[in-house]
Amino acid sequence: MPDYDFRSPRLYLEAELSEDGAVPLEPAQVNYLLSVLRLDDGATVLAFNGRDGEWRCRIERTGKKKAGLVATARLREQTKAPTLAYLFAPLKHARLDYMVQKAVEMGAGILQPVMTQHVQASRVNVERMRANAVEAAEQCGILTIPDCREPLKFDAALAEYRGRGPMVFCDEREDAESPVATLAGLPKGPLSLLIGPEGGFSGEERERLLAEPDVTAISLGPRILRADTAAVAALAVVQATIGDW
Repeated sequence: MPDYDFRSPRLYLEAELSEDGAVPLEPAQVNYLLSVLRLDDGATVLAFNGRDGEWRCRIERTGKKKAGLVATARLREQTKAPTLAYLFAPLKHARLDYMVQKAVEMGAGILQPVMTQHVQASRVNVERMRANAVEAAEQCGILTIPDCREPLKFDAALAEYRGRGPMVFCDEREDAESPVATLAGLPKGPLSLLIGPEGGFSGEERERLLAEPDVTAISLGPRILRADTAAVAALAVVQATIGDW
């Protein structure tokens, strides 16, 4: 891995970033830098917006509780957004937050909630999901925020992602064999990974998935995994086999 600044605070911004350009901050970001981190005028932070790469910036105070940034040097060029779509049955509260954060860390470019028959959470707060995605990207040096999408019902999700490329789903009824050989046979390119709810897909949903021409079932081994654990395991094996690892 190339040398990277892990010590400087890192912020995701909506504003444009260019050399010597003034960068406005939202009140919550000003409070974070000045009150939480207790940084002062001239301190260094890193900033990215998903378009212009990553920049070293300095804090420029304009008042007791007011500040902006000035971009001084681009440290990394913008990278392409990941093409991996992560489709998942929503979990409740903290476990969903964890799953979203880990999916971002593992290279998901699309976060798509899917409302299955046995789904635990009937509603998804997409703004909270995006806030968790931003936090994970800030902490892990990621340059692009995943596309956090509104929930789709199961049938609508199949229709939406049909034809995009292969779809892989984790099936607890599959023989507990290594998924590596199965994944290695899939073409590289845009891929969708679908994780079901606690308790798994219904029989009808499983039949629907297996009937789709571009859908492949894999097993995650002989143990029963919680949905958030299955997410990390599946993302790891997919990225290591046909992803960007």
